[in-house]
Amino acid sequence: MFIRRESFSEYLRLYPVVSTLIAINVLIHILSWIPLLGAYIFNYGVGYNLLIAEGEWWRFITPMFLHAGIMHLLFNMFSLFLFGPELERLVGKVRFITVYALAGIFATIATYFLQPLDYLHVGASGAIFGVFGAYGALLYYGGRALPQLKQIILPILAISVVLTFLTPNINVTAHIAGLITGFLVGLGFFHPKRIVSWKNRR
Repeated sequence: MFIRRESFSEYLRLYPVVSTLIAINVLIHILSWIPLLGAYIFNYGVGYNLLIAEGEWWRFITPMFLHAGIMHLLFNMFSLFLFGPELERLVGKVRFITVYALAGIFATIATYFLQPLDYLHVGASGAIFGVFGAYGALLYYGGRALPQLKQIILPILAISVVLTFLTPNINVTAHIAGLITGFLVGLGFFHPKRIVSWKNRR
């Protein structure tokens, strides 16, 4: 179900939003290695609550496209690579980017209101947790009709939440806020016809 068997060209054609998001994140991370330019990108993009409070509102968005290191980037992009395509195929391009973007933005907003002013954060994990949350909404409406999805997603959700609280240097607020946002947005997108359609494609 979440095992990717497409060729590279097929993946790009079938899942253009996921592919574009991965490409943007990777490109920005590569640019961050360039002396001076990298420091500029990070300094003007990092989620920094103090500067948001001073009016730098773009920092509600830019942290979604920055990562603290190569392993941080690879973990997030691998998660998006695996779990993003099925959701994009089910809900469509516009709805997928809506789930992803709103989850990422509200993850940053929650961080702003619930963390200290000197708190700094980067990463796409809040948005990716929104994808997980959207799958949770799908299970809420049609878990009995989608037993295979239920068997896969529920353990992933449980493990992801547990690791959020056990792993050091994790923005717990962003993860949980992204998960909740994705779930709530997903509730608005899914209905029985979509669930049946998704089941039939499996």
